[in-house]
Amino acid sequence: MRVAMYYNNRDVRVEEAPVPKVGPGEMLIKIMASGICGSDVMEWYRIHKAPLVLGHEIAGEVAEAGDGVRQYKRGDRVSASHHVPCNTCHYCLNGHHTVCDTLRTTKFYPGGFAEYVLLPAINVDRGVYLLPDEVSFEEGSFVEPLACVLRGQRLAGLRPGSTVLVIGSGISGILHIHLAQALGAGRIVATDISEYRLDAAKRFGAAHVFNAKNYTPDALREINDGRLADLVILCTGAPAAMNQGLQSVERGGTVLFFAATDKGVTIPISVNDLLFRNEVTLTSSYAGNRADHVTAVDLIRSRRVQVAEMITHRLSLEEAVLGFKLVAEGRDSIKVIVKPQK
Repeated sequence: MRVAMYYNNRDVRVEEAPVPKVGPGEMLIKIMASGICGSDVMEWYRIHKAPLVLGHEIAGEVAEAGDGVRQYKRGDRVSASHHVPCNTCHYCLNGHHTVCDTLRTTKFYPGGFAEYVLLPAINVDRGVYLLPDEVSFEEGSFVEPLACVLRGQRLAGLRPGSTVLVIGSGISGILHIHLAQALGAGRIVATDISEYRLDAAKRFGAAHVFNAKNYTPDALREINDGRLADLVILCTGAPAAMNQGLQSVERGGTVLFFAATDKGVTIPISVNDLLFRNEVTLTSSYAGNRADHVTAVDLIRSRRVQVAEMITHRLSLEEAVLGFKLVAEGRDSIKVIVKPQK
């Protein structure tokens, strides 16, 4: 089979690899669409593991089901989780499935930028989601990223009528904007350094947008009845953006750290002024649990979250290197989808 082998963000090669053999409890998925995630181009994190096949936002059809697999059959249309929890440890039993040790060691093989992917038995057992007929494979590739966004807003306690500030309007920011709108947020404000992405933020629900170079908390107060944001969602790991977010949260509000940073980044926080006196909550979110994925499928099926309109580039496996370039540059793209089948 053909795979897109990652060496670095500028070197992604189409190579040949054997189609994985299916064992008991396992499944082989024919990949029809695979999204490029911002974490895929986090080069400092990926480079020491290269060469490898990336891609975890997948949708496809079951090509082969191993012995003992009864809930799925050849031809079923599915999305799948690359990481799955044990469901029995201290973390899982306390609702923190995404910090489970098992989740951090599970994955599928070799990765979504390939013609076929093998799901281990544990992933088949608790990380496969049937796609309704009205959900396309391209839309199905959004199930995993939308599940992550759902979990983030749930942990951050998004309430109807809240003022939400989304800092960074790449695909995760656009998903946060659109989901917040669907869940009844009041005023949604977005920032970015790209006018292309700010236009997208407006299309998907932001009432006001600011170029991040010109944004100030006072500008937010001017359009928000003198208040700052009840919920700030940081969809970029740039230190300047994080400082903007910390300065833009209202008393009693929440800051959700949703994006990874470069290695070793730290930020100063005034414990007295930000936390103690103003009761601000700082929280973070990583990945999504099974319930989040199931809910994501339903939100896509019902069109409450219209993900197909977010796709700006549909590329072949041979064009994957262009996709990595577009996502790494973060300017003139929203969602880049790789379609491995010829």
